[in-house]
Amino acid sequence: MKKTIIYSVALLVLASCGASKSNDPKAELEALKKERSALDEKIKDLEKSIALNDTSKATKDPLLVSFIEAKTQTFVHYVEIQGRIDANENVTVTPQIPGVISSVYVHEGQNVSKGQVLAETDHAAMQKNVETLQTQLAFAKDVYNKQKALWDQKIGSEVQYLSAKNNVETLEASIAAANEQIAMTRLVSPISGVVDAVDIKVGQIASPGYNGIRVVNMSSLKATGEVSESHSAVVSQGDKVIVVIPDLNKEINGTITFASKVINPQSRTFTTEAKLPTDNLLKPNMVTVMRIADYENDKAFVVDLNLIQHSSDASFLYVVTEKDGKMIAERRIVEVGKSYNGLAEITGGLQESDKVINAGLQNLVAGQEVRF
Repeated sequence: MKKTIIYSVALLVLASCGASKSNDPKAELEALKKERSALDEKIKDLEKSIALNDTSKATKDPLLVSFIEAKTQTFVHYVEIQGRIDANENVTVTPQIPGVISSVYVHEGQNVSKGQVLAETDHAAMQKNVETLQTQLAFAKDVYNKQKALWDQKIGSEVQYLSAKNNVETLEASIAAANEQIAMTRLVSPISGVVDAVDIKVGQIASPGYNGIRVVNMSSLKATGEVSESHSAVVSQGDKVIVVIPDLNKEINGTITFASKVINPQSRTFTTEAKLPTDNLLKPNMVTVMRIADYENDKAFVVDLNLIQHSSDASFLYVVTEKDGKMIAERRIVEVGKSYNGLAEITGGLQESDKVINAGLQNLVAGQEVRF
């Protein structure tokens, strides 16, 4: 049949040559080239069609293939998001009132404890004020004691006694307020951790909320990421998560410890967090990829996504069946579930121990005899 087609094509070419006489040789050559190209394409299509429908050759020459046995296993589908590493306790300590930095007591990399003074601003004027108030308090107490002694003997007026007592209490309150102001000039660490940055210097003017000393507790790290609103129904606290740190070529298995209940109106996302173990290699603001498990099937048939063939009305796999003592390739229609990372879940059409052909699919047709 092939020879007949080729002879027919040749006759068509000759007929075209005879009919396309032109005074312009270039135009005639271009026309012939176009006709030859079209004929070559048609020959290829016909040869391909004949090869696919010629089952006699398949019967004579079994096709070499390999297969895998269908077995149930766990299939997990993940939602992947970009994230970063953060610390639960990551604070920048600044003075509570403006002032000139007089002393810095720590350096970067130093371990500090909760309540430790890291630096302080100049409070010499405040201290002198306290000393003055203390002198006045000592005098006021002497006056009060004498007035009290007289009042106990019913000597003098009650107003004098109460006035002396009020002076003492007023000065004591003033001294307490002055001491609180002095305390506000000290930069005190609210957590235990490591000094990560010292952004202030002696002589520099410091203000609340501006440059200060950053302290990080490296024992309480977490991975955070923003999940699209479309996954709000399938991502929740307690879900399994794999935190991938690309720069360290490291994967950490964990669970979602927090999933925000509020959608960010600007980004249409919600925040998720996963606690991380203590590791000296992990650093805040490192880039991560968070793979959050949103679907899991413990008894799924899983195949390579490339093995699934598609027709106009169905998806199918090639499986090996025995017929008349021969191994035959059978087209098995299957139901495909979720897919992830090149693997697909088969929810219907396969049975335990079915032999799924995984190599040699290029020229395979249904009903063809195969060998392994």
